Amino acid sequence: MSVIVLAGMIGAGKSTYTEFIARKMGTQAFYESVDHNPILDKFYENQEKWAFSLQIFFLNARFRSIKAALSDDNNVLDRSIYEDALFTKVNYLQGNISTEEMDIYNDLLDNMMEELEGIPKKAPDLLIYLDGSFEMILERIKRRGRDFEQIENNPDLLAYYRLLFDNYEQWYLDYDYSPKIKISIDDFDVVDSMEDQQEIINIIEKALIESRISEDTSMESYSLS
Repeated sequence: MSVIVLAGMIGAGKSTYTEFIARKMGTQAFYESVDHNPILDKFYENQEKWAFSLQIFFLNARFRSIKAALSDDNNVLDRSIYEDALFTKVNYLQGNISTEEMDIYNDLLDNMMEELEGIPKKAPDLLIYLDGSFEMILERIKRRGRDFEQIENNPDLLAYYRLLFDNYEQWYLDYDYSPKIKISIDDFDVVDSMEDQQEIINIIEKALIESRISEDTSMESYSLS
């Protein structure tokens, strides 16, 4: 029984990995809603106007998902509340979100994170960061074909993707809510390669075992002190 959260760039393949991991490990998958998001396409049309509304929408949705996942203790999430602030930060750096809006967002996020501390399971068992080259990310965005995500004749959107990409590595390094691993989407193909699928599952299971051993050791040390 474990809670796993995925993280990574737009187009990195989080939903694909979530479906694959949930199926292989017999867990429930939680997906970030795109089709039922009333603001997402508006944001891509006018980032400055809709950035704050979009981030509040996502923050609320991710808070609801992580509460449900941590309460059930056997889930995989294709994106979580833990990386939500990164998107808000990038929109702030681009001037799409004001200082006042950023302060409101951070205060709300802090309040939500305090609420999570009251749940018996306070954090995921493992975060999986899907890393890859910027060129691979752009190729995957193009391949999945959502019109509002395409960068042709849209230099502002390309700049947004680039800034987000450039900030992800530091976000991953700073993340400390749970054990974490990095998987290169350039090196593995979980859609067409059974061998890669098995290797990914082996990597995940090893990381979960190591995290449980580390947790048990910490609890044992605490009990003996």
